[in-house]
Amino acid sequence: MGAGEPGHAHMGDFPYAERFPVNRTLPEQGRGRDDILAELRTMATEEDAFWETGKCSGTMYCGDHEHYAFLNETFGLFAHVNVLQRDMCPSATKLEGEIIAMALDLMHAGTVEDATPAGMVTSGGTGSILHAVLAYREHAAKHRGIDRPNLVKPETAHPAFDKACHLLGVELRTVPVDPVTTLVDPAEVAAAVDEQTIAIVGSACNYGYGTIDPIAELGLVALEHGTGLHVDGCLGGFILPFGEQLGYDVPPFDFRVPGVTSISADTHKYGYAFKGTSTLLFRDKAYRDAQYFQLVGWSGGKYMSPGIDGSRSGGLLAATWASMVHHGRDGYLHHAREIFETADRMKAAVRSHPELRIMGSPTFCFSFTCDEFDIYHVNDFLRERGWRLNGQQYPNAIHLAVTRPQTQPGVAEQFEADLAEAVAYARRKHAAGEEAVSSAIYGGVAGGLTTEVEEFIAAVMTDMLDTQQSLPPA
Repeated sequence: MGAGEPGHAHMGDFPYAERFPVNRTLPEQGRGRDDILAELRTMATEEDAFWETGKCSGTMYCGDHEHYAFLNETFGLFAHVNVLQRDMCPSATKLEGEIIAMALDLMHAGTVEDATPAGMVTSGGTGSILHAVLAYREHAAKHRGIDRPNLVKPETAHPAFDKACHLLGVELRTVPVDPVTTLVDPAEVAAAVDEQTIAIVGSACNYGYGTIDPIAELGLVALEHGTGLHVDGCLGGFILPFGEQLGYDVPPFDFRVPGVTSISADTHKYGYAFKGTSTLLFRDKAYRDAQYFQLVGWSGGKYMSPGIDGSRSGGLLAATWASMVHHGRDGYLHHAREIFETADRMKAAVRSHPELRIMGSPTFCFSFTCDEFDIYHVNDFLRERGWRLNGQQYPNAIHLAVTRPQTQPGVAEQFEADLAEAVAYARRKHAAGEEAVSSAIYGGVAGGLTTEVEEFIAAVMTDMLDTQQSLPPA
C-alpha cells in the first residue's frame, strides 16, 4: 500500500492507469489484436525485468525464457481443451497419468508393497493440501467412524493447512517447534493426537526456514496411532530428491519412510512447469478415491468429479508433462546442483557476519535473523539495492528461497557485497534508534501485525480485487 489512509489505493498501486486504457465496462468496439498484444508485451517486459536480475526470492523458479517459450507452445496446443471431456481428448488421460506416474516414481512409490500408490494433479500447492485434508477426512469418516476430525501440524507447516481445515470443518491442532532447530518434536505431535485425529503433518522442507521435519519419527507416530502422515513437499518435492543424490544432507522423506501416507509436490516450482499445477500422491489409492464426489440423482445426468475443480485446461497438463519429460533426471539434477551450490555460497555470506544467525540447518531455502539489531533494517537496505526478499516474524527474520535466477553469474557475489553494506547500515540505524520500514510479508499481505489490524489486511485484499472502485475516476 502507498502512504496515506490504510485500505485505500493510490496512483502508485496502478502504474498503468495513465498509460493504457482502463476498462470499467466492456468496450463498445473491440480492440485489435496487435494493439492488445503490444500493451501486454509492454507490461510483461517491464515486470520480467524485476526478477531477471536474480534478486527475487522464490517466485520465479525457472527464469529461462527459452523454456517458457517451449511451454507456451505446448500449452497452446491444448489450451482450449477441457480435460473433463476425455472422450474428445484422450491425450489428457495420457498426460495426467504420466505426470502422476513420474512423480510417484520420484517419491519411491515402487518401494510400497502393502498398497497401490496413486495420485492426482491439482491446481497448486494449496490445492494439493486442500485435497489431502479432504481425502483424510472422508477416509477417516468411512473407515474409522470419525465425526469430529482433527489434524495436527507443526507451527511451521504452510497456512494452506489452516485454510483447508477452516473450509472443511476440521479442527487444527498446532504444535510449536524448537526455536533453535526450527523442527517439531515428534513426542509433542504424539501428545496432540487422539482417536479423532485424521492425519499429522511434516514438511520437506518448510517454506519459512527450509528445514526438513523428522519425517521418519513422525512416521512412527502415525503408525502407532493408526493415523495418516502427510508430507508437504510442495516446495522441496522436485529438488530435494536430487539434493540427496548429490550427497547433501537430505534424509528420506518419501514413501520409503514407513507411515508416510501422502505427499504433495509442486510441479510449478522446481518442476519448472507453469503456475497452476501440483501433484498429490498417496501410498494407497483408497485415500485418493475417498475424496471423489458423486451425485447420481441430478436431472442433468449422473455427476462425478475426481477432485474439487471442475473444468481444467488441457494446456496445463501438456506444459507440465512437457517440462518433466524435457528435463528428465539429468536436467533436474543439473539445476539442483547449481541451486544447492549457490545456496551454500549465500548461506556462507550470512554466516560471515557474526551478528546474523541462520535458523536451523536449512537446505536450498534459508532464513536468517539477528539478536543485536532489527533484521528488517537489513531488509530495508537490500530493497534499495533491488533485492526482493521475504520478511518473517516470531522471530523477525529474512527468508531467501534460491532458484535458478540466483545461479546466474555474479548474483551470489552481489549478494555478498550488498549484505555486507546492509549489515553496516543496520548497525547505524540501530545506534540512531530508528525503526525499520519493512515487515514480514507473504502472499501480498503484511505480517508482523497483531489481530487488531485484521480489518486493515481485509482492506488491502479488497483493493487488490476491487480495482474498478479503487482507481481514480475516469
